[in-house]
Amino acid sequence: MKYLSLPDDKPRFLPFYLAAEEYVARHFGDEVFFTWVVPPTVICGRNQSIELEVDLDYCRAHGIEVYRRKSGGGSVFADGGNIMFSYVTSSDNVSMTYSRYTGAVVAMLRGLGLNASDTSRNDILVDGLKVSGNAFYHLPGRSIVHGTMLFDTDMTHIARALTPSRAKLESKGIKSVESRVTMLKRYLPSMTVDVFRDYAVSHICDGILSLTDDDVRSIEEIALSYLEPSFRWGKKSAVASTTTTRIDGVGEISIDVEEKIGTINNVFLTGDFFLLGDLDGELLPRLRGVKRDSKTLEAALADIDVSTIIRNLSNNQFINLLTEDQQKNYG
Repeated sequence: MKYLSLPDDKPRFLPFYLAAEEYVARHFGDEVFFTWVVPPTVICGRNQSIELEVDLDYCRAHGIEVYRRKSGGGSVFADGGNIMFSYVTSSDNVSMTYSRYTGAVVAMLRGLGLNASDTSRNDILVDGLKVSGNAFYHLPGRSIVHGTMLFDTDMTHIARALTPSRAKLESKGIKSVESRVTMLKRYLPSMTVDVFRDYAVSHICDGILSLTDDDVRSIEEIALSYLEPSFRWGKKSAVASTTTTRIDGVGEISIDVEEKIGTINNVFLTGDFFLLGDLDGELLPRLRGVKRDSKTLEAALADIDVSTIIRNLSNNQFINLLTEDQQKNYG
């Protein structure tokens, strides 16, 4: 695995590093790993409603930037003590990609004598507490996994800037964000964040992939797409009511349906689920103009496997979400 090296070490804002992942995935065939840190920043998942997941007033008051990434999953807080990891590979298999990445990170942590393990979804734990949350997204022929590594970050900002839903907290049997995470610094008190980064790179990588100044300029152009208001802040639903459900192995899904006399005009999905395909291009258009009953929905989705678009969500579960929402609002 090659370590991605920039031609300089000047600080950059978060969209640059997300754009770097895209650029490397599209232009290099190597298996690539790199680390990065940013000023205090909240990073929201592709399908999340920022207003529901982030305390924007708190972020504005404390100079915390808010951006959206192109992968699914939940919101995270990053600063100089929360090292971000990125992994780019040619594997198309989601489970194998996660296994390869999390296995390498867990082995790296165990090399420091830590009781590290990974979960079936996307977290890495030390002594049963989360030190790393990870997300996945796919480009043609290439896959990207990226995530956090909590070394010595500001726990107050994590607790105040992020506002996870009650359903998410209750599903984990916890009362707060602080109760389920830990910091590596507690286990490695004599190690600095820079020494830890160097150790991680030397343990995981066996070579260097160096970017040029031209590469950097191309990455900076891609980074502008992350600043587009429609992407950064997300789509707004005109529907007043939202039904939110948490499904094991899938995540949290909030569903809004615009309809007229029982016929679907539009569907809005938000949450921390993981996308494997094109939600807006492949799945949701099939529902427009369709009657909102189970049999009609089954027919509309007969030639598509929803789990290839939303990870681990079956066609029946998706149809139940649509019809249960109708029953709650009109039953």
